[in-house]
Amino acid sequence: MTPPVQMKRRQLLQLSGVSCVGTMALYLGPTHWAWGASILAVRIWPAPDYSRVTIESDTPLKFKPLMVADPPRLAVDIEGVVLNPALRELVAKVQANDPNIAGIRVGQFLPEVVRLVIDLKHSITPQVFNLEPVAAYKHRLVLDLYPTTPVDPLSALIAERAKSTAQDPLGDLMALHAQKPVAAPNNTPTSNTPTSNSPSPSLPAPAVQTASKTERLIIVALDAGHGGEDPGAIGPGGTREKDVVLSLAHRMRERINGTTLNGNPMRTYLTRDGDFFVPLHVRVQKARQVQADLFMSLHADAFYTPRPQGASVFALSQSGASSSAARWMAAKENKADLIGGLNVKAQDPNVQRMLLDMSTTAQINDSLKLGNTLLQEIGRVGKLHKPQVEQASFAVLKAPDIPSVLVEAAFISNPEEEAKLNTEAYQEQLAQALMRGIEGYFGRNPPLARSRSI
Repeated sequence: MTPPVQMKRRQLLQLSGVSCVGTMALYLGPTHWAWGASILAVRIWPAPDYSRVTIESDTPLKFKPLMVADPPRLAVDIEGVVLNPALRELVAKVQANDPNIAGIRVGQFLPEVVRLVIDLKHSITPQVFNLEPVAAYKHRLVLDLYPTTPVDPLSALIAERAKSTAQDPLGDLMALHAQKPVAAPNNTPTSNTPTSNSPSPSLPAPAVQTASKTERLIIVALDAGHGGEDPGAIGPGGTREKDVVLSLAHRMRERINGTTLNGNPMRTYLTRDGDFFVPLHVRVQKARQVQADLFMSLHADAFYTPRPQGASVFALSQSGASSSAARWMAAKENKADLIGGLNVKAQDPNVQRMLLDMSTTAQINDSLKLGNTLLQEIGRVGKLHKPQVEQASFAVLKAPDIPSVLVEAAFISNPEEEAKLNTEAYQEQLAQALMRGIEGYFGRNPPLARSRSI
């Protein structure tokens, strides 16, 4: 016989629409049991590449996404929660200039289900996934909204260059594309990722195209480390690494876009031009998509004590780190994907392995040349942590055909250097030093001709 108390409890559960608590728990599994979950924070990260919505909770959230085509919108039912002020904040967090999100609606759809509806500006391909707790974050439900038809970054970069000149845009585009046969291996794009829409200073008008000579666009890929969900290192005064390095990247962009080498204009491509997260392998893909002649990843170092100081430059190593400190630094920087929030299930492991294992001896040798030139110039404006280029297995430096370095501008964990990083004077000095290093490297190692088809 069933005890009266248990029978009474079962009858109440049946009236509420749940036939058996044990069965429901078994269906959801221990990692999806979220009834009574507390929503801790919500965040929106708009970017041309994609827009991200993050819902942070104290326990994992179970969700059911539904994409509606006309008009485009994404509905997500979040189970086991009730509408609270934190969730309501999502409505006001949408920015008018968000490239992908037109608005957000949120409501209590059922007693234990909150429905989130994201109205979209165009068709998107969504990725919805959970992240385990890491660093300062608890459980996160992430909604990544990728444009179904992304902008080709190379075409956008060249179009931006054409727009900044007084020449006929079509004629200028043809001149920029009509290059000699490629001397290095062909850079086949591995993904389509839109580029930044930020304006850039005008450049001098290109040379008139002739039958024997065409303008050669020199592309420098600047990679501002971290971003979005990943703040990077945080100084004792609260300075976030992601903010400092993005500011430095913008200063360098102004200089690069206003420079011409041997009659060939230079152009900057930023792997991120705002506060959003970019996975490490995507940073490599972006540089290869625009066929960059040089890749520089910008960071602000940190250590668990405040004493270390000075700038450092790193290149890739295929045979182990050059020091224990370099090995520690690479391991720390390679964890950015965990903190930033990478959808591991959406990645093709074969593609990732190919991207991260194709680096060549020639690329490393060129990277060391670039690094040494940069160190000489940085040493003129500030202290160096090490007088030589260090090497380790940094994931972001593994483009097989682009000279790539990682620059640690200073130790943000050192109070004096944190203060210096926040001054316009030092950022200007550092940007000028890095620019001189780039020009010095290209002066001794001219970029190879390459082929681009319209």
